[in-house]
Amino acid sequence: MKLSSLLRGVKTQDVYEEREVERVTDKDNDNLKNALFVCVDGNRVDGHSLAVNAVKNGAVAVITSRDLGINEQIIVEDTRCAFSIIASNFYDNPSQKLKIIGITGTNGKTSTCFFIKSILESLGKKCGLIGTVENSWGNTKNQSILTTPEPMELNKLFSEMVKDGCEYCVMEVSSQALCQKRVYGINFCASAITNITPEHLDYHGSMENYINAKLELMGQSDFACINIDDELISENADRINCPVYSYSTIDNKANYTAKNVICNENGIRYEFVGFDFINRVESSLFGKFTVYNTLCAISVLINLGFDIDKITKAIEDISFVKGRCEIVPVPRKYTVIIDYAHTPDGLRNILSAVREITSGRIILVFGCGGDRDKLKRPEMGKIAGELSNIAVVTSDNPRNENPLLIINDILCGMEKSKAKIAVIENRRQAIEFALSKAKKGDIVLLAGKGHETYQIIRETKISFDERQIVKEYFN
Repeated sequence: MKLSSLLRGVKTQDVYEEREVERVTDKDNDNLKNALFVCVDGNRVDGHSLAVNAVKNGAVAVITSRDLGINEQIIVEDTRCAFSIIASNFYDNPSQKLKIIGITGTNGKTSTCFFIKSILESLGKKCGLIGTVENSWGNTKNQSILTTPEPMELNKLFSEMVKDGCEYCVMEVSSQALCQKRVYGINFCASAITNITPEHLDYHGSMENYINAKLELMGQSDFACINIDDELISENADRINCPVYSYSTIDNKANYTAKNVICNENGIRYEFVGFDFINRVESSLFGKFTVYNTLCAISVLINLGFDIDKITKAIEDISFVKGRCEIVPVPRKYTVIIDYAHTPDGLRNILSAVREITSGRIILVFGCGGDRDKLKRPEMGKIAGELSNIAVVTSDNPRNENPLLIINDILCGMEKSKAKIAVIENRRQAIEFALSKAKKGDIVLLAGKGHETYQIIRETKISFDERQIVKEYFN
């Protein structure tokens, strides 16, 4: 592909020599023959420091944001923005051939995306999905690495969806991805923001930065749907730079409201009230968060022009999302649930939802990730101590931290715990302990791992599927 074709839409500082480019990358390796190397300033390494070596390894040109004193350099204002445009050009701008729906928020992104995809497919629309659990379309399903992929991988996925006849793509858009301009230049036919609670502050540095990152998505959207029951979203609603449609369970001023909400062991029921209609919504999935996630999905699809009767009918057939309130079959008269809750708000939500459906005790197994925001650890400990009956504190993904030090941070918030506390560092042993304590009517909640089938210890991923561990326990 011609270098000039790749740089279409990218403002460059100087005239450059035309070259033939076979691939585009921001990764330094020993074979970059005929590659275009993009200097990205990452968390650990500034790609500008790798430019000279990239040329030695065969790169025909280097995209940089400053003068590096090499002949192959092409200076641009922002290499991340340029990277996204170049990646799109490389795959013949596939996002322009799809109707892309972007969902952001601290919690609820995955479930909401699954709901939207499922509803669209039931309405006869071919839809791709990009998110935390998987990247899928048609008969293709791949495990994802990042919630929102890097530009080259993202546009490759778009391209494959287009080739397979997809009309829509619904995707999770993370705050890091927005900061890193991974979706720069993409037009979203619709977007939504589910909620905002403290998360990834180790990366963003402040709640203000985190909120600003989330709001960037709306600036690239034809319209946005927002949850005005969320205080931080409501406070920042006037900063959203596109038409806005609000949803709520309590505020009658919202465009769409859920009335007469019922949440119990049989699922959820409510009346979806719009400007000139009322429709009953029913789902076998439980929890108040399911009310909000379905509210969000319906609000998006209504404003894309779909029929409300067909939307609400489709919701009845939606099954669980992997790792989100996922019930694991066991040969006992108690229930085992796996959930991805790994934030204070997420843990509170799932524990509150589980309380609504159990006649017995809640036995919680949870931990916190290493190399991540430490401030949430005692807060999660406090929530666990307040809302569970037995709290088994264990390891999650310790990464490069000592698991016992992470556990100690959690325990700092459990000094006034109402729950009985057990500390078992080994997560398998913690799960087995919880299962051994469960009785008829109890719920064993395994929180934090969700869809993940691994643990990250130092730099290594080891196999760790909680479904398999539960199965092996009973075998």
